[in-house]
Amino acid sequence: MLIESPYVGKLAVLYEGNGDLTVFQQLADRLAVPLKQVDDPVKQEAFFLSWRDGCLKLLDKELLKKGGLTVEIEPRPGEQRSWPAPKDGALAQALGRKTKTIVDATTGWGQDSLHIFRMGYDVTCMERSPIMTELLADGFTRLAQLDWMQRLQLIPPQLLTGNAIDLLASLDNAPDCIYLDPMFPPKRKKSALAKKSMTVLRDLLGDDQDKDQLFAAALQATGRRVVVKSPDDAESLGGKPNESYHGKLLRYDVYFKG
Repeated sequence: MLIESPYVGKLAVLYEGNGDLTVFQQLADRLAVPLKQVDDPVKQEAFFLSWRDGCLKLLDKELLKKGGLTVEIEPRPGEQRSWPAPKDGALAQALGRKTKTIVDATTGWGQDSLHIFRMGYDVTCMERSPIMTELLADGFTRLAQLDWMQRLQLIPPQLLTGNAIDLLASLDNAPDCIYLDPMFPPKRKKSALAKKSMTVLRDLLGDDQDKDQLFAAALQATGRRVVVKSPDDAESLGGKPNESYHGKLLRYDVYFKG
C-alpha cells in the first residue's frame, strides 16, 4: 500500500519495456507513486518519470512521444568546454574573485550548479523536491562517468536533499557564497515564453512561496555573500543589493554578510 504522497494522482513511474523493472519499481517506491506499464489502458497522471537513452527523464503528456526532460550534464551553448572554464561574465562577477565554496540552495535542473562547478568552484547542491533530487542524482552519476571527470579525478557536486532553510541552518562550515535562483511567477508578456523545462517544473512543483525566509536563512548561513538570480524586471528579493550584475534578461543581486 502506498504511503501518502503529494504526487499521487499527478505523477507515475513509467516502464516502457526497457531496463530492469526492479529499478523502476524501486524509484516508484521511493516517491510513493504508482508504477505504470506503457500499455496500460489508462494513465491519468499528468507527469511521468522513465529512463530513456540512459537518462532518467521527466515527461508530461506532450513529451511522452518525444525525448523528455533530463539533467543536462554537457555545457550549454556558448560555455567553455575546458575545465576549469574561465571565471568571466555576470555570474562569475557576482560570485566573487575570492570565492571558493558555493552552496546552490535552489538547484532545480542543476544548470547553474554545473556551470559553476565547471568554473572550478567547490559546489554543494540543495534540492527539496524528491522528484528533482532523483533527476539530479541520475545526472551527477552520469557526470562522474565522463572521461574528463575521471581523467582529472573530479567528484560531482555534493547533493543534499531537504528544505534548504533547514539544511542551511545545519551546515558545519559557512560557505563563501550561497546562490539562490527561486522560481518567480512567470511574466505575463506573451513574448517571454518560459522554457519547457521551467514550465513543467512550475506545473509540477509550483512557485517558491518561501523566498523571503530562504533569503534570510542564506544571509545567516553564508560566510561572505549571497547571490540572488532573478528576472531583470523582478523586485529585489532582499531589498537593495550591495552590487548587481546584469545578463541577458536576468540579474544577479549580491548581498554581503554583515
